[in-house]
Amino acid sequence: MNQRTEGAAPEAADSRTVQLPNPAPPSRLAVLGLLLGIILATLDSTIVGTALPTIVGDLGGLDHFSWVVTAYLLTTAVSTPIWGKLGDLYGRKGSYQASITVFLVGSVLCGLAQDMGQLIAFRALQGLGAGGLFVGALSLIGTLLPPAQAGRSQSMIGVLLPFAMIGGPLLGGFLTDQLNWRWVFYVNVPVGAVALLIVGLCIRLRGARSTARIDYAGAALLTAGILALTLIGSWGGAAYDWISPQIAGLTALSVAALGWFVRVERRAHEPIIPPRLFRDRNFTLAQVLSFLVGAAMLAAASYLPQYMQFVGGASSTESGLLLLPLMLGMMGAQLVIGRAVGNGGGYRAYPIAGGAVATAGALALLGAGADTPTAVASALTLILGVGLGCLMQSSMLITLNSAALRDMGAASGTTTLLRTIGGSLGVAVLGSVYTSRMTATLTDRLGGDGERLAGGHEVTPSVLRGLSEPVREALRAGVTGGLHGVMIGTAALCVIAFAAAWLIREVPLRTAPGAAD
Repeated sequence: MNQRTEGAAPEAADSRTVQLPNPAPPSRLAVLGLLLGIILATLDSTIVGTALPTIVGDLGGLDHFSWVVTAYLLTTAVSTPIWGKLGDLYGRKGSYQASITVFLVGSVLCGLAQDMGQLIAFRALQGLGAGGLFVGALSLIGTLLPPAQAGRSQSMIGVLLPFAMIGGPLLGGFLTDQLNWRWVFYVNVPVGAVALLIVGLCIRLRGARSTARIDYAGAALLTAGILALTLIGSWGGAAYDWISPQIAGLTALSVAALGWFVRVERRAHEPIIPPRLFRDRNFTLAQVLSFLVGAAMLAAASYLPQYMQFVGGASSTESGLLLLPLMLGMMGAQLVIGRAVGNGGGYRAYPIAGGAVATAGALALLGAGADTPTAVASALTLILGVGLGCLMQSSMLITLNSAALRDMGAASGTTTLLRTIGGSLGVAVLGSVYTSRMTATLTDRLGGDGERLAGGHEVTPSVLRGLSEPVREALRAGVTGGLHGVMIGTAALCVIAFAAAWLIREVPLRTAPGAAD
C-alpha cells in the first residue's frame, strides 16, 4: 500500500509523519476522553477567578494579582499552534497526552505554591499544557472522523463549553468555601487522569516516525508577536494609556515579529502555521470568523455581568445564572447545526444567518436600560447566543473540511489561537470603550467626584447599596452607557462576520477522514 502524505510536496514525503485514520470510527468512550481535555481547558480558565481574592489574601502579592491570569493566558496562546504542529509531526495522540501531563503537573504545583511568585510561575507552566488540550482534542477528532460526522462531536463541545463557563465560577466558589483554594487546582488531577487513561486505551493511530525538524525560528517569532499582542490586550487602557510609549513599543514589536514570522514561514520546510492553508479561501474566511466570534463572545461574557450586578442588583453567582440564555442559545445552535450537517445538510447558510442573528442580538441589548427588568435583559442575550453559536460551529467545520490530514493539528491550532487572540483584544478594546463611556456619564452627572469614582477600584455591588441615591443612579446610568458602547462594538464585529460569511463557498463535506489533494 502506498502511504502517501496528502497535500505534501513529493520531496517532503519522507520527512513527514504519515498518520492514517482508524479503519473504524472511534467509540463514544474515546470521544469522551477527547472531550475531557476540552473540559479541563475551559474549566481552568473560569474556575480560578472566584478563588483569586482568597488566594491573594493567603499568599499576599496584591500588586502581582493580574499576572496569575496573564501568565496563564500568555503561555496558552503561545503554545497552542506549537502543540498543533508537534502533533502533525510526531503524532497527535502522543502530543495530546503530553499536553495533559504538563497541564496536570502545573496544576499540582499551583496547589502547592507558597507565595505569589511561585504561583505565577506554575500558572505559566500550566498554561503551556493547556495550549495543547483544545487543539489536541480537535485535531484528533478531525483525524478520526470526517467533517460530516465530526460536526456532531463538535456540537457536544458546544454543549460542554457553556456549562464549563458557567459551572467553573460556581465550582471554584464551592471548593474555596468548603475545602481550600488549593483544591481549585487539585480538582484537575482526577479528570486529567481519566482522560489520559481513556485516550491511551481507546484511541489507536497508525503513523510513521517523522524526521522533520521543528521550525524554531518561526516558533520564536510567533511567541514574541503573541506575547506583545497579549500584553497590549492586558495593559492597554489599564496599566498604561493606549497612546503611551509602552503600548506603542509593544505594538511595534508585535508588527515586526509577526511580519518577520510570515516571511520565515514561507521559506520553512515545516512551518508552524503552513501558509498553504491560507490558499484555501474557505479556510481563510473561517479564521476571520473565529477571530471575530472570539472577540464578540468574550466581550459579551465579560461586561454583561457588570450590568447584571450594578444595574440589576444581582450577586456574582446570580449574574452568571442570568447569562444562561446566552449560553443556551450557543449550545442549541451548535447542536442543531451538528445534527443537520451530520445528516447530509449544507453549511454555508449557517455563518450567514449567524452573523445576521448575532448583529440583531447585540443591537437588541441596546434596549437594556437602567430601568429594564433583569429578567428581560437576561432573555435578550438569547438572540446573541444563537448567532454566536452558528458562527462558532460553522467556522470549525469549515476549518476541518478545508485542511489536509497532514495539517489537521496546525489548522486546529490556528483557529484556536485566533479565537483566543480575538477574545483578548476584543475585551481590551471594547473594555476601553466601556470605561470611557462610563467615565463620561459619571463626570457629566457628578463632576470631579464622578471621575474619581470611575477611576477607583473600591466600588463593588455591595458597596453600591450604601451610596446615596444620586450616586447610585449615576453609576447605574454609567454602567448602562458602557454596556451600550460594548454592544455597538459587538454589533460592528458581527456585521463584519456577516459580510465575510457571504464569501464562503459551499464545498461538500468529506465523508471519509483525511483530505483530498
